[in-house]
Amino acid sequence: MSMSRTKERLVVIGGDAAGMSAASQARRLKGPDALEIVAFERGHFTSYSACGIPYWVGGDVAEREQLIARTPEEHRARDIDLRIRTEVTEIDVEGARVRSRDLASGAESWTPYDKLVIATGARPIRPQLPGVDAPGVHGVQTLDDGQALLDTLAATQGRRAVVVGAGYIGVEMAEALIKRGYEVTVVNRSKEPMATLDPDMGALVHKAMEGLGITMVNDAEVTELPTGDDGRVRAVATEDAEYPADVVVLGIGVRPETTLAKAAGLPLGEHHGLLTDLAMRVRGHENIWAGGDCVEVLDLVSGSERHIPLGTHANKHGQVIGANVGGGYATFPGVVGTAVSKVCDLEIARTGLREKDARRVGLQFEAVTVESTSRAGYYPGAEPMTVKMLAERRTGRLLGVQIVGGEGAGKRVDIAAVALTAGMTVEQMTALDLGYAPPFSPVWDPILVAARKAVAAVRAHGV
Repeated sequence: MSMSRTKERLVVIGGDAAGMSAASQARRLKGPDALEIVAFERGHFTSYSACGIPYWVGGDVAEREQLIARTPEEHRARDIDLRIRTEVTEIDVEGARVRSRDLASGAESWTPYDKLVIATGARPIRPQLPGVDAPGVHGVQTLDDGQALLDTLAATQGRRAVVVGAGYIGVEMAEALIKRGYEVTVVNRSKEPMATLDPDMGALVHKAMEGLGITMVNDAEVTELPTGDDGRVRAVATEDAEYPADVVVLGIGVRPETTLAKAAGLPLGEHHGLLTDLAMRVRGHENIWAGGDCVEVLDLVSGSERHIPLGTHANKHGQVIGANVGGGYATFPGVVGTAVSKVCDLEIARTGLREKDARRVGLQFEAVTVESTSRAGYYPGAEPMTVKMLAERRTGRLLGVQIVGGEGAGKRVDIAAVALTAGMTVEQMTALDLGYAPPFSPVWDPILVAARKAVAAVRAHGV
């Protein structure tokens, strides 16, 4: 390490939510005279909303720039030495330095650090299938990916799109492509779309997708992406059928991007994400932190580590890391697994454990489902809503909630997220003093109707 440096240097790998939140927070706490910050980003963009990409592709968001919270120039104006189109290729933990390569020139160099933040994100799962790397096949993880897909859509004559996978990205991209005037087929290996829900709730999403004109193919394993004479993708093949495609979008999910961390010998969990302590320090390493989609987090309901790639967590991780790097103190206690999405006018939300999650960790539970409405039934615009609730059998502790319904359904999951975080029982939930007026909810909110039914189910089982 160079002896000429007098101030501390923080090196950040990854220029999106976690990395730049950490850099910005550290800069707020420590001025440029006390802390030098160098950040590396291999793409063209920083501090952007990856969650917004499907809405940009679908035309709901008109301009790419609307998804960018802070440009590289804005970060540099705050004394952060941000190097875009520069990829870190090695972390030398022993020597406290990172090797980087300028993607334009190919030039390589080493940068020493006193403190390191790893925020390398996640990468789309690309199955090892014939044709998966052919032109016309796209993942959508970064703004660069989104731009590449839009370029393909603009240059493609045909109007047939196949989306592989029916998780959040798959479902949102299917709707975006419908809006763009494509014929859309979704090929999904699970029994129903949205495997983050139980299949009985996923069936409601299936129905809504078909109502949009999307062709759903469930219980199907993709075997090949056949290409034409020009080398471009022309179809998606399963064991039983072949679906013609002018463009293919992979929505199979993501994995933590921890190639660098693994090569450096840093500790990874069973989902291949980095393991950290409550302060987001990489376990066993005093001066290395990690956050965002490349880490595993504690699930407060099950007590086990999970990989949940969401921008909300990444920004919180960055705040915590920045506080600790900057000489303050903060912790990230864990998550309950809350997520919300939509297909057309159908809102989809979940928090806590699904039935299979509860079984996997050995919990005994009661599951109840109720039908209700988003407003008083007599008030104009009341939308149907289905709420499913899981409660632990003997204690009545809330374990999870899933909601599928019209406008006003999705964000009700936040009530359950707070109840889960507080460790409430379903009986305690029935007494929650929630806001009521006919334009907002029935006199018994759907969450409370489900809680009452869960209380009855728990009691009927002998508690």
